[in-house]
Amino acid sequence: MKLKQKAQLSAALLALSFATSPALAMSDQNPMAVAETQSSFEQDRADILAMAGDYKVKFDMAETTSWRADYEPLKAKISGGHESVRIIKDTGTEIVLQHLLVAEHAGKTFVIKHWRQDWVYEPAKVLVYAEAGAWVNKDVAPSERKGSWSQTVWQVDDSPRYGGLGQWKTVNGLRSWTSDWTSRPLARRDAVRNPVYDHYQAINRHQPMPGGWIHWQDNLKMKTVDGKAVPYVQESVLNTYKKFDGYTVSAADEYWTKTEAYWEEVRSLWDAVIAAKGGVSVEEEAQTGTVISARLLAMGTEISEGKLSEAAAVKEARSLINGATAKRPVKTAAKRNVTSADY
Repeated sequence: MKLKQKAQLSAALLALSFATSPALAMSDQNPMAVAETQSSFEQDRADILAMAGDYKVKFDMAETTSWRADYEPLKAKISGGHESVRIIKDTGTEIVLQHLLVAEHAGKTFVIKHWRQDWVYEPAKVLVYAEAGAWVNKDVAPSERKGSWSQTVWQVDDSPRYGGLGQWKTVNGLRSWTSDWTSRPLARRDAVRNPVYDHYQAINRHQPMPGGWIHWQDNLKMKTVDGKAVPYVQESVLNTYKKFDGYTVSAADEYWTKTEAYWEEVRSLWDAVIAAKGGVSVEEEAQTGTVISARLLAMGTEISEGKLSEAAAVKEARSLINGATAKRPVKTAAKRNVTSADY
């Protein structure tokens, strides 16, 4: 990969490593009355749609409590960046928000397609993280669907990261969506260090605030030993999105205008594999996520720069995705009864 592309990908994945999300079924939530459900649904949609916009983002992370005498928590870290969040789909009961990272490198502005969040009202299934390199569709019981929204988070190449279920509620005068415990793979910030832990259990909260919104995470970092997960350290992450347009916002929209058709095809390719197999298995590596992520992302950049045709990119993307997912059948992971309690 060219030096420029490597720098762009590295910057994007660094920011992506700080942007994480949701969870599994909310079994302790009581179904709402019909009138309350309708009222909540409309407010829920407004809160989700309000996450779209242009932002200065701060990522505040700290490992707070060690659960083992032989583990020393990492020092707290604060980072940040600029993101434009766009609504790319809204059917009423399904909302898709695409994050676009806008950064400066060597005096030039560049855009990288960042993470994506899909919201579905009262879903029948949620795509959840099962084990290393494997995600499966998990059925949602009718009693758990009532009034709930799933949120599925996808990586920069539109491969899955994790998904969960929760309800938007008003507590103490504040609106928020809070997840149950959910399993998810290590973020790049941890994966590149080859740490002792190998996955997270997390509770996530999305919450509107004046001038923006926050994504708060209570992360339990775990290591799988002889099939059993052992807790190592607790981490607190607060991602703060504050409205801000003092960067080259137009670059984000120009990039998306040129590449949105390509990325729509890429999403369709991943969706087809997941639908056919009831999930997806794909090899991952610490630096880029999936082993095909770097190329899929680079083709988006090449399309935006007029160096590659959309048709050629889609053809190559189909070959890459089909090849990467064919090597690892989903059957093995799908046999497992995936629940957050297993971790």
